Amino acid sequence: LTLRALPSNAARALPAAVDIQPACLGLYCGRTVLSVNGSVETYGDCGVCPRGQRTDDNKICRECMGSPDRYDWLYLGFMAMLPLVLHWFFIEWYSGKKSSSAVLQHLTALLECSVAAVVTLLVSDPVGSLHIRSCRVKKLSDWYTMLYNPSPDYITTVHCTHEAVYPLYTIVFIYYAFCLVLMMLLRPLLVKKIACGLGRSDRFKSIYAALYFFPILTVLQAVGGGLLYYAFPYIILVLSLVTLAVYMSASEVEFFKDLLVRKKRLVVLFSHWLLHAYGIISISKLDKLEQDLPLLALVPAPALFYLMTAKYTEPSRILSEGGNGH
Repeated sequence: LTLRALPSNAARALPAAVDIQPACLGLYCGRTVLSVNGSVETYGDCGVCPRGQRTDDNKICRECMGSPDRYDWLYLGFMAMLPLVLHWFFIEWYSGKKSSSAVLQHLTALLECSVAAVVTLLVSDPVGSLHIRSCRVKKLSDWYTMLYNPSPDYITTVHCTHEAVYPLYTIVFIYYAFCLVLMMLLRPLLVKKIACGLGRSDRFKSIYAALYFFPILTVLQAVGGGLLYYAFPYIILVLSLVTLAVYMSASEVEFFKDLLVRKKRLVVLFSHWLLHAYGIISISKLDKLEQDLPLLALVPAPALFYLMTAKYTEPSRILSEGGNGH
C-alpha cells in the first residue's frame, strides 16, 4: 500500500505507516501486554496467556482481578468436603463397633482438611490472605482450553492452553496435596497410639484407603472439573438421599425412638441434613432470600417420609401378607 496511489486528500488523511497485526485465531489465544506508555499498549505475538490471566473480548490477555462469587465458593467447598467425607466413611468402616478410636480419628481428619484448606488459601494469590483473585467462569469450555488449540494451516498447532478459570482448577490439586501431606504426618502417629482395639493390620486400613481415593479424586478433578462445577448441587442431593436411605435401612431404623436411643444415628442424620441444605443452597444460590430460604424447610422431608413409611415396606411383613393372600 502506497500513498501515491491514493488521491491527495486521502493521502494527507492517512498516517505514514499503518500497523496491521494478523488476526489472533483460537478461542483462548491472546496477546500479552508487553509495555504500557500512557494510554498506548504494546502487545506481543498471539499465543498462550500467562497464568493468572485470560483473554478479553479483544483477544488481549488481561490479569484476573475479580473474586469468586458465591457459587464458586460453594463449588470449592464441595471439592473440599469430598476427601473429608471419604475419610470419615473409611474410618467408620474399618474402626469396628467396639473401637473407641473412631471419634479421635474423625476429629483428626477434620483438622487435617481444615488446616489444608486454610494453607491453600494462604499460598494462593494474593499470598498471605484468605481472599483469592479469580477469573469469571463464562461457559463449560473455559475448563477445557486444551481442546481449543487452533491449527491455522491444519498442520501447525498453536498451543494456547491456560487456566481460563483461574484458580478454580488448580487450587483443588493444591488442596489435595496438602491434605495428603498432613494425613501422612499426623494420622499414623495417632492411629498407632490410640487404635488399641484393632489388629495390627486393620488399624492403618483407613490410611491405605486414602492413598487410593486421593489419586481418584485428582483424576476426577482433572477430567471432570468443569462437569462437576455445573452438576455438584444435584450430585449432593442425589448422593445424600441415597446414602441416607441405605444407612437407615441397614441400621434398621423404623421409628423416631430408634434415633433417640443411639446418638450416633442422630449425628449421621444431622450430617445428611446439612448435606441436603448445602445442595439446596447451591442450586438456589440464595439470590432471592424470601423465595429460597423457605426451601430449606424441605431438608427433613426425606428422613421423615422414610420413618413414616418404613413399617409398611418391611420385607418380612410383605412376605407374610403375600403368603396369607395365597
